[in-house]
Amino acid sequence: MDKRESREDYLEAILQLSSDGHCPKSIDVANKLGFSKPSVSIAVKKLKQDGFITVEDDGGLKLTESGRMIAKQTLEKHKYLTALFIKIGVDPLQAEEQACKIEHDINEESFLKLKEFLDK
Repeated sequence: MDKRESREDYLEAILQLSSDGHCPKSIDVANKLGFSKPSVSIAVKKLKQDGFITVEDDGGLKLTESGRMIAKQTLEKHKYLTALFIKIGVDPLQAEEQACKIEHDINEESFLKLKEFLDK
Protein backbone atom coordinates (compact mmCIF):
# COMPACT_ATOMS: atom_id res chain seq x y z
CA MET A 1 0.00 0.00 0.00
CA ASP A 2 1.51 3.34 -1.01
CA LYS A 3 1.25 6.58 0.97
CA ARG A 4 -1.52 8.04 -1.20
CA GLU A 5 -3.60 4.86 -0.95
CA SER A 6 -3.12 4.72 2.81
CA ARG A 7 -4.03 8.40 3.18
CA GLU A 8 -7.18 7.89 1.11
CA ASP A 9 -8.22 4.86 3.19
CA TYR A 10 -7.79 6.78 6.45
CA LEU A 11 -9.66 9.84 5.19
CA GLU A 12 -12.46 7.69 3.79
CA ALA A 13 -12.78 5.87 7.11
CA ILE A 14 -12.92 9.13 9.06
CA LEU A 15 -15.62 10.43 6.70
CA GLN A 16 -17.68 7.27 7.10
CA LEU A 17 -17.30 7.30 10.88
CA SER A 18 -18.31 10.98 10.96
CA SER A 19 -21.57 10.39 9.13
CA ASP A 20 -23.64 10.43 12.32
CA GLY A 21 -22.28 13.84 13.28
CA HIS A 22 -19.73 12.83 15.90
CA CYS A 23 -15.96 13.11 15.61
CA PRO A 24 -14.43 9.64 15.57
CA LYS A 25 -11.33 8.94 17.60
CA SER A 26 -8.22 7.05 16.55
CA ILE A 27 -9.50 3.85 18.16
CA ASP A 28 -12.64 4.02 15.99
CA VAL A 29 -10.48 4.29 12.86
CA ALA A 30 -8.26 1.43 14.08
CA ASN A 31 -11.30 -0.79 14.62
CA LYS A 32 -12.85 0.08 11.25
CA LEU A 33 -9.68 -0.52 9.26
CA GLY A 34 -8.36 -3.41 11.36
CA PHE A 35 -5.09 -1.58 12.07
CA SER A 36 -3.23 -1.31 15.36
CA LYS A 37 -3.69 1.78 17.51
CA PRO A 38 0.01 2.72 17.17
CA SER A 39 -0.21 2.53 13.36
CA VAL A 40 -3.27 4.75 13.37
CA SER A 41 -1.59 7.22 15.73
CA ILE A 42 1.33 7.58 13.33
CA ALA A 43 -1.04 8.05 10.39
CA VAL A 44 -3.15 10.60 12.29
CA LYS A 45 -0.04 12.62 13.10
CA LYS A 46 0.95 12.64 9.41
CA LEU A 47 -2.59 13.52 8.24
CA LYS A 48 -2.63 16.40 10.71
CA GLN A 49 0.81 17.64 9.60
CA ASP A 50 -0.29 17.52 5.97
CA GLY A 51 -3.43 19.53 6.72
CA PHE A 52 -6.02 16.83 6.00
CA ILE A 53 -7.43 16.59 9.53
CA THR A 54 -7.56 18.43 12.81
CA VAL A 55 -7.57 16.77 16.21
CA GLU A 56 -9.98 18.11 18.81
CA ASP A 57 -9.04 18.48 22.48
CA ASP A 58 -10.94 15.27 23.26
CA GLY A 59 -9.08 13.36 20.53
CA GLY A 60 -11.88 13.60 17.97
CA LEU A 61 -10.77 13.64 14.34
CA LYS A 62 -12.22 16.22 11.96
CA LEU A 63 -11.57 16.42 8.24
CA THR A 64 -10.35 19.72 6.84
CA GLU A 65 -11.80 20.96 3.57
CA SER A 66 -9.03 19.27 1.56
CA GLY A 67 -9.32 16.08 3.62
CA ARG A 68 -13.09 15.99 3.12
CA MET A 69 -12.69 16.47 -0.63
CA ILE A 70 -10.29 13.53 -0.95
CA ALA A 71 -12.45 11.38 1.33
CA LYS A 72 -15.62 12.12 -0.67
CA GLN A 73 -13.92 11.38 -3.99
CA THR A 74 -12.54 8.10 -2.66
CA LEU A 75 -15.88 7.08 -1.16
CA GLU A 76 -17.71 7.90 -4.39
CA LYS A 77 -15.30 5.73 -6.38
CA HIS A 78 -15.72 2.95 -3.83
CA LYS A 79 -19.51 3.05 -4.07
CA TYR A 80 -19.61 3.07 -7.87
CA LEU A 81 -17.02 0.33 -8.24
CA THR A 82 -18.81 -1.83 -5.67
CA ALA A 83 -22.10 -1.31 -7.50
CA LEU A 84 -20.50 -2.24 -10.81
CA PHE A 85 -19.04 -5.46 -9.46
CA ILE A 86 -22.31 -6.45 -7.81
CA LYS A 87 -24.19 -5.62 -11.02
CA ILE A 88 -22.02 -8.02 -13.01
CA GLY A 89 -22.54 -10.80 -10.46
CA VAL A 90 -19.59 -10.55 -8.08
CA ASP A 91 -20.31 -11.57 -4.48
CA PRO A 92 -20.97 -8.38 -2.46
CA LEU A 93 -18.12 -9.03 -0.02
CA GLN A 94 -15.69 -9.60 -2.89
CA ALA A 95 -17.10 -6.54 -4.67
CA GLU A 96 -16.30 -4.40 -1.60
CA GLU A 97 -12.76 -5.76 -1.37
CA GLN A 98 -12.05 -5.26 -5.08
CA ALA A 99 -13.53 -1.76 -5.07
CA CYS A 100 -11.26 -0.82 -2.19
CA LYS A 101 -8.22 -1.87 -4.21
CA ILE A 102 -9.22 -0.25 -7.48
CA GLU A 103 -10.58 3.04 -6.10
CA HIS A 104 -7.01 4.25 -5.60
CA ASP A 105 -5.76 3.41 -9.08
CA ILE A 106 -8.57 4.29 -11.46
CA ASN A 107 -7.90 7.56 -13.26
CA GLU A 108 -10.45 10.35 -13.29
CA GLU A 109 -11.41 9.96 -16.96
CA SER A 110 -12.08 6.24 -16.59
CA PHE A 111 -14.03 6.80 -13.39
CA LEU A 112 -16.21 9.47 -14.97
CA LYS A 113 -16.99 7.13 -17.89
CA LEU A 114 -17.85 4.34 -15.45
CA LYS A 115 -20.05 6.67 -13.43
CA GLU A 116 -21.81 7.88 -16.59
CA PHE A 117 -22.38 4.27 -17.68
CA LEU A 118 -23.81 3.21 -14.30
CA ASP A 119 -26.02 6.29 -14.02
CA LYS A 120 -27.80 5.49 -17.32
